[in-house]
Amino acid sequence: MALARMFRPNATLRSLPHIAPIIPRLLHCHRSNTSSPDNLLEHDSPSPPSGDCIPLIRSCSTKAHLLQIHARLLCSDLVHDPTISTAFLSRAALAPLRDLGYSRLVFERIPRPSVFHCNALLRGYAESGSPAEALRFYNHMRRHLGVRGNPFSASFLLKSCTSICFLSGGKQVHGRVLRDGHQCDSVLLTSLMGLYASCGDCEGAHRVFDEMPFRDTVTWNVLISCYAQNRRSKDALHLFDVMQRPDHGCKPDDVTCLLLLQACAQLSALDFGERVHEYAAREGYDRALNLRNSLIAMYSKCGCLDKAYAVFSDTSQKNVVSWSAMISGLAMNGYGREAIEAFGAMLNAGVTPDEHTFTGVLSACSHSGLVDQGLRFFDMMRDKYGIAANARHFGCMVDLLGRAGLLDQAYGLIAKEKAVELDSTTWRTLLGACRIHGHAQLGEHVIGHLIELKAQQAGDYVLLLNTYASAGNWEKVAEVRKLMKDKGIQTSPGCSTTEINGVVHEFTVDDESHPRKAEIYRMLDEINSQLKIAGYIPNVSSELHRMDEEEKENALSCHSEKLAIAFGILATPPGRTIRIAKNLRTCVDCHNFAKILSAVYDRLVIIRDRSRFHHFRGGRCSCDDYW
Repeated sequence: MALARMFRPNATLRSLPHIAPIIPRLLHCHRSNTSSPDNLLEHDSPSPPSGDCIPLIRSCSTKAHLLQIHARLLCSDLVHDPTISTAFLSRAALAPLRDLGYSRLVFERIPRPSVFHCNALLRGYAESGSPAEALRFYNHMRRHLGVRGNPFSASFLLKSCTSICFLSGGKQVHGRVLRDGHQCDSVLLTSLMGLYASCGDCEGAHRVFDEMPFRDTVTWNVLISCYAQNRRSKDALHLFDVMQRPDHGCKPDDVTCLLLLQACAQLSALDFGERVHEYAAREGYDRALNLRNSLIAMYSKCGCLDKAYAVFSDTSQKNVVSWSAMISGLAMNGYGREAIEAFGAMLNAGVTPDEHTFTGVLSACSHSGLVDQGLRFFDMMRDKYGIAANARHFGCMVDLLGRAGLLDQAYGLIAKEKAVELDSTTWRTLLGACRIHGHAQLGEHVIGHLIELKAQQAGDYVLLLNTYASAGNWEKVAEVRKLMKDKGIQTSPGCSTTEINGVVHEFTVDDESHPRKAEIYRMLDEINSQLKIAGYIPNVSSELHRMDEEEKENALSCHSEKLAIAFGILATPPGRTIRIAKNLRTCVDCHNFAKILSAVYDRLVIIRDRSRFHHFRGGRCSCDDYW
């Protein structure tokens, strides 16, 4: 009773929605000596029926009201009703209240907690900012409380493991699921697939998939997402056809289309992306705004701006995502000034830009060398729109200043930044600029920052090595090579993909794996002969190993994008566009090769490298040799 009288907040229970019929039963104010209308919990008021308590608890939206309800439950026998105590515990542990400390105190005063009580707390921990607490509580629940758990318990544990990428813990949960006989629970197994996918274990996710007795569209979507987010986009696209085969008979939905469009964008698989677009149109999914935005992004990342703009123009209710996708598409394809014009049109349309919009605008300035405009937009973002610059914005500014040769200004911009935790990508962008301009000393400083972040990768040492090689400092090149060898650092080989008739073909340097390799190399020899007649001279400065001129020319002749171009010429009819995606920045020699080839063979060649698109047509590139 003393506890009950402590809780007398100013707000009354009448402010809670949907409980007007309950209030007369709960509230009985003093009729004689008490004058305060906030005294809602007098001991002589009748206890509400248990069926009325559940809606009351679920309607609770403030801590003050929750305390009033708790006090009333403590004053009655209703606190011992498992259904009511579970509902109360869930309300306290979950949003919008989510007071896990208070929830744990409530839980510890339940004499014999059931699995439902435990699950309420498990779910609260899993959805909180401390998901690891769910794992500790689960151990406590099994060892000290003797509660075994059920499939819902496992699902909350999997959610926690997924949040913190705790693969080994997830595998333990997987074992527990099998031991407890829940291997036929499709929902639980789908969550398990999601865990493996988030931790980058595609094989683990596929094993679970293969063991499932029933697979619905959601299950297929999880597997497609797993491959797409772990850069196995070819496998993701393959599943689109597999899931529709008669032995599976599963129909792709709008989520499937969204995932496949993302995979197509990663591979620049335009033909496949058009197939997905056609399917979405047949099924009526293409009118949804989120799918239309994905189509704009996919076509842009495949270098097909005319189709991206067609989808954009046909979208009646354009939101900030639509405009941002179009602006970014123009920027990455070398149309920086047009991207800035689109930004102006967006403002005129009354759409307020967000952080992603400014990433696209700053990127447009970077790719086009518009330093003054970039600085102006950077200030506009912070001063006019109150958007705090993030790591991506700083990366764009470093790229803008670095490519313009303003390396010290770029370094000063990020070295003094304290409010934003800059990621390794920003420093790598500056390291790339050091390589372009041969600034080895600053490159060493940047490597030092990457080491402090514990984020140095093989590519960072390669950039530093290339910076020394460009400056002719072969002693330093040898030192870096020895360091990489001693540390066992393996570099990622250059890899280019091209899509021919819906099939994605992959090439690496000196590739010998393609079934038509003999034809490809003969075609490459013929192309080289034709281009040399047209004035092509291999740029041996792009080969940074210490060797003679002839050896450098031979090494350059089999770069992955050249093999992909040769296969494109071989496998497609004259006049057809050749589209290539490369995982690294294209070198100067391959850039010159593609420019001259576009004129000699009268082909549009579109290469998307790590940072941007290059549209080669008639001996020119859309980047105007600024990349």
